[in-house]
Order: sequence, then structure tokens, then C-alpha cells
Amino acid sequence: MAKTADEIISLKVTLQGIRPPIWRRLLVPGRMTLGHLHEAIQAAMGWHGGHLHQFDIDGRVYGDPRTVDDVADQARLTLNGVLKADVTRFTYLYDFGDNWDHMIGIEGKKPPVDGQTYPVCVAGKRNCPPEDCGGAWGYQDLLAILADPGHPDRDEWIEMIDNDFDPEAFSLDQANLILSARFRKR
Repeated sequence: MAKTADEIISLKVTLQGIRPPIWRRLLVPGRMTLGHLHEAIQAAMGWHGGHLHQFDIDGRVYGDPRTVDDVADQARLTLNGVLKADVTRFTYLYDFGDNWDHMIGIEGKKPPVDGQTYPVCVAGKRNCPPEDCGGAWGYQDLLAILADPGHPDRDEWIEMIDNDFDPEAFSLDQANLILSARFRKR
């Protein structure tokens, strides 16, 4: 998105409804729009972006008005604008079927670091659930199925997801490679 920025905002993005928690800490430019934040969350969490999404900020819903009805335009609000409204927490919903609900906490502002590109993921825990596994409840069921070698649905799920899926794995380097690839063009 930017090699330098006026102000950097630290965000903690936590996937709701799953224990132990799955989360990412992102450093993003304050001038980043919600539309670009959607892309950064997708990259850092490990989602593929094939589903609808929306943000709920202090009771007002933002999204892409070309794909979601009755939303304010996510391209018109920046994170600096969110901060000016004194909002410190808001939600991001991805996939209206699985309902992956994320809590976004604004942790603070800091000056940019010379030579650092933004957005960047600086920390995180646990692997993102596979797409289309049924939301938080379905994911818990999936984990139980994968843990049971005799479960009748295990082979089908392993074929649908990566055979090497490890729910505890998180690679900061991989998250930043994906972020870099998505934002290099900007």
C-alpha cells in the first residue's frame, strides 16, 4: 500500500467463537480505507476472499455497495476517520454463510519505520480455519473429525482441505508474503 505513511495504526484482529483464539496483529497506514483493510485481513488471516464481507463500526455497516445491499461505501472511510470518531473496537464479518466474525481492536498509533512497507503483520497465533467449513461451530466439528482416524467423513475432509492442515500453525513470513503480494501493486 505504501512505503511510507504519515501515521501507522496497530490493529489486533481476533476471530470470534474459537478457543484458543486465532488472531493477527497488523500495522497499517492510517489513510488505509476499509476496503483495503478487508484485503489486508484476508491476506494476514489466510482467507481467500471469495465471499461477501462487511464492517460494523459503531452501528453503521460498511461494505462494497456493488455486492452488498444497504451498506455505506467501505472505500470512503479510512482508519484515520474511524479514529476521529473515537472508535477503538469494531467488527469485520467475512462469509455471510459461515459468519466468520472478527473483532478488530485499535491498539494505538505510531510513526512509520524508515524502510518498512505497510501493511505488515507483526504477530499472530494459530492457523486460519479452512474456507467453507461451516463457521466456528463447523470448524470445531472439523477438528474433531480430523482427530479421529476412524471417522467416516475424515478422508473426504482431508481431500477438501490440505492434508497437512495444522490448526496450531501460523507463519508470520507466509502472512507477510501474501500481504506483500497483494499490496505491491499499489
